Amino acid sequence: MDRTGANFDAVVAEMRRKLGAYAYPVVLPIGKEDKFKGVIDIINQKAIVYDEADPEGLRYNITEIPAEMKDNARLALEELIDAVSNKDDQIAEMVIMEKKISPNILKTAIRRLTIALEFVPVLCGTAFRKKGVQPLVDAVVDYLPSPLDVPPAEAHDPLDFEKTLTVKTSDHGKFTALVFKLWSDPYVGKLVFIRVYSGTLKNGDTVYNPRIRKRERINRLMMIQADERLELDKVHAGDIAAVVGLKNVTTGDTLCFEDSAVLLEPPTFPEPVISMAVEPKTKADREKLTTALQRLSEEDPTFRCFTNEETGQLIIAGMGELHLDIIRDRLLREFKVEAFVGAPQIAYRETITKASKGEGKFIRQSGGRGQYGHAIISIEPNTRGAGVEIVSKVVGGTIPKEYIAPTMAGIKEAIDTGVLAGYPMVDIKVSILEGSYHEVDSSELAFKMAGIFALKDAAKNANPIVLEPVMKVEVSTPDEYQGDLLGDLSRRRGKVSSIEAKADITLLNAEVPLAQMFGYATAIRSLSKGRASYSMEPSHFEPVPASVLEVILEKSEPKVSRTV
Repeated sequence: MDRTGANFDAVVAEMRRKLGAYAYPVVLPIGKEDKFKGVIDIINQKAIVYDEADPEGLRYNITEIPAEMKDNARLALEELIDAVSNKDDQIAEMVIMEKKISPNILKTAIRRLTIALEFVPVLCGTAFRKKGVQPLVDAVVDYLPSPLDVPPAEAHDPLDFEKTLTVKTSDHGKFTALVFKLWSDPYVGKLVFIRVYSGTLKNGDTVYNPRIRKRERINRLMMIQADERLELDKVHAGDIAAVVGLKNVTTGDTLCFEDSAVLLEPPTFPEPVISMAVEPKTKADREKLTTALQRLSEEDPTFRCFTNEETGQLIIAGMGELHLDIIRDRLLREFKVEAFVGAPQIAYRETITKASKGEGKFIRQSGGRGQYGHAIISIEPNTRGAGVEIVSKVVGGTIPKEYIAPTMAGIKEAIDTGVLAGYPMVDIKVSILEGSYHEVDSSELAFKMAGIFALKDAAKNANPIVLEPVMKVEVSTPDEYQGDLLGDLSRRRGKVSSIEAKADITLLNAEVPLAQMFGYATAIRSLSKGRASYSMEPSHFEPVPASVLEVILEKSEPKVSRTV
């Protein structure tokens, strides 16, 4: 509410219009922008006013509603009760019988509707000044579901992944927890954050990780609240806790007891869209850099670190320029590692536009036993976003069963290196049709090489193209800078999808190639005298224009031959 152009009523209206949400305020703002002072609790008809002398927003007073806002607060309560009564029979009956609806009864009804996904309570505040945060946290307790209010979690049998199981939330069930975050703490070392779905866990218990099939002893349990660490003896179903000292654990792992092993569904993470080379400033920093990057990649599943086999460079990859800037800052601040960072590189992808067949033969004669592998494959475009599928349609034993897997491995390796500019291929379907083998000379290596050659041969005739990541960009700007920013987005190959006017603010929604967004934070500040802001998130991949493709292929020529 302290941002320029903040408009509470307009946002609630947008939630209803754009998102189709049955959204109604449970608080009203007192003032806005630099005059935002607090909020009105509609249900209790009280004002929460923050102490202007406290920049942290920790001190506030609960007072009577200012006289000029009493009518608005009363009308908001009537509208809230009317909205709830349209969905909740108990409140509807009380309205018809003209009974008084107490705050507790109204809150209970809002909770029922919220858990049923039929109602969206709306609150406001400012995170930076922490005004309105306390009512928000209270609303989480009052309206959002506890673990007992949601359906049991779905899980899989570690020995038969196709078999689904349910994990009911109960202290008396078998212990099951999901690792959702790792964190390197300067005081206690590696912290593993878990959410307990079922059962209880005590200090001294031994937990089992079904992914790596190993057991580990729990020595310390903690509850983390901001910078406070509270030692625990036991955690129960529904708790979020931190475990100290677990090894070989990654985000998404399940922790349970060995006699009741299950695999909970792990969270999914998007693929990185930007990468850059990093190298230590001194030899002394080299080992520290490797350790630090490994720790950071464990903490953040959207951050990747790997070595480029062709150049030998250490590559870091993430979700955007700011993401990698923060990683670099943490290297220096937390791990005391100074490093040079190269120019950002875009995570391009390759794909095909038509079906094709290809043949790969690997024949070597060297005096003794030779090498012989032969495979014929077909490839076709897959649905956008469906990924890579490799299947075997070999019949009659033209390729023996023991050589099918090596052939697939070769095809996968060729897919990972692409055929145009060395970028991984996506959204293709590969079928191994037939081949031939030699009783003596055939080997796994020969069929792996045959798979590589077959994929390269088929892709050359399937009209391969390069795809670039496109970002969804939302720009918020005062009206007078709208033209300048629209022109700048057009120069960046952006496609403006909508322009919305809100009071004195204009929202520009556009799709812009990531390659054109480097340095945009500086550009938007200079074009708007620091008054505009933007947000950006990955959207999809699109074929690159011919002019951009030429530049990409020129850069790739030294390392990848392009006979297409």
